[in-house]
Amino acid sequence: MKTNVLYYSDNLNILRNPEHFPDNSIDLIYLDPPFSSKKDYNIIFHEPSGKEPEVQIRVFKDIWHWDRAAEDTLRDIVLNAPPKVAKLIETMCNSIGRNDITAYLVMMTIRLVELHRVLKDTGSLYLHCDPTASHYLKVVLDQVFGARNFRNEIVWCYRGGGVSKSHFARKHDTILFYSKSSAKSRVFNIQYVPYSEASQELVASRGGVSIDGKVRDLERGAHMPDWWTEVISLQTWSPERLGYPTQKPEALLERIIKASSNEGDVVLDPFCGCGTALVAAHKLNRKWIGIDITYLAINVTKKRLYDSFGFKAGIDYEVIGEPKDFASACELARQDYYQFQWWVLSLIGAKSLGEKRKGADKGIDGVISFIDDHGDKAKRAVIQVKSDHTGVKDIRELKSIVEQNAMGIFITLISPTREMKAEAVVAGYYHSPLYNKDYPKIQILTIEELLQGKKVDMPPISLGLIPKALRISKKERGLPTADGYSGRSSRINNMQHLGD
Repeated sequence: MKTNVLYYSDNLNILRNPEHFPDNSIDLIYLDPPFSSKKDYNIIFHEPSGKEPEVQIRVFKDIWHWDRAAEDTLRDIVLNAPPKVAKLIETMCNSIGRNDITAYLVMMTIRLVELHRVLKDTGSLYLHCDPTASHYLKVVLDQVFGARNFRNEIVWCYRGGGVSKSHFARKHDTILFYSKSSAKSRVFNIQYVPYSEASQELVASRGGVSIDGKVRDLERGAHMPDWWTEVISLQTWSPERLGYPTQKPEALLERIIKASSNEGDVVLDPFCGCGTALVAAHKLNRKWIGIDITYLAINVTKKRLYDSFGFKAGIDYEVIGEPKDFASACELARQDYYQFQWWVLSLIGAKSLGEKRKGADKGIDGVISFIDDHGDKAKRAVIQVKSDHTGVKDIRELKSIVEQNAMGIFITLISPTREMKAEAVVAGYYHSPLYNKDYPKIQILTIEELLQGKKVDMPPISLGLIPKALRISKKERGLPTADGYSGRSSRINNMQHLGD
């Protein structure tokens, strides 16, 4: 089984492949799946120069409907899941009805069955959810894992967020903690929290003995309860924040990983999002596996691993599922054009403008912003991505858009015609005042050329799209250091391509 690997795929397809996930192979599973919240979740890209408005791109739609896929999944559960699980889901569908919530539950149930299979007998699973579906998920988990293997319903309390005039402010998430078995050999490392200042003063005044007569270790602290208030949720000003909609604080994942795994163990996050669990696992010297179905998530995680540890895909870890050749690029374009588009833009470090574009940006799929003078005003290279037939009219349309921008990049799956190339040449050059160099104003690149390593010919100082993740030092990981470096760097030098 491979570890330190990212899978770009539907996690069910990967989990069901015994070559990727044999039985009893994972020590700890953390999952923060969709909550059936009936919301769109967007990743927010800010222009570092502050001269342009932020762009929000939908990462996933947490809205479920009963459709043919849900019906097929229910049939799969009935035929292949353990009988008690199948009976539960059938009963739920019959009593609640075939609707949005049961569509969500069959999606989750079939994956929880596979997660139970791959988990070691000594392992644990933590499912992060909110009150939208936590009561349903607990019933499902009781059947999949066994009610006797329920360990805790952890309540993570936080501040921030909205308030309501019709109900109490909702300020907590639920984390359902189950073990694979009740055996004493299962991994659990007791965690501690500091005593309150008042408790410390009281116990100290009594010579280290509390009111109940027990001796207290003031330095170690108290056994951690199942309600967590010390871990602060990510705020807009948080240095960890990457703009990813469901990002959780590293401290939350570190607490879970320390409690239910040991160094060298394998941690799996099948809905890895922006990679918080993977970064926390590596920081704590665990092996890790992440899976996500959106390429935006995979790309954010790749950049985060680079920022945090200096890791490069293909060298320090493996990415499986993203196109590696022309044939797989064609297949991705056929399956999902927007995932294809996001993947293509990531190859050149461009920011996607999402599915809905208005005004002057209509017809543009992405941009690369860059500084090319001694001021702070960003200039733009605009990008169009095409996966089907193209012609000279496409280049002419791009030329008209580029009149309001510095450069235009046309990326095509199909080789451009001679007329298209000639039309691009006629556009002339963009002159860089900072580098005193001319760059072709319209450039045509093919997918094959990008896969072979060809780059956009443009001024090299481009502005980062996603905030730079904080560097995690060897000292923080408990590893020996040659240069004595310690601590976490601030976000500096964010002027780099996302794809670098």
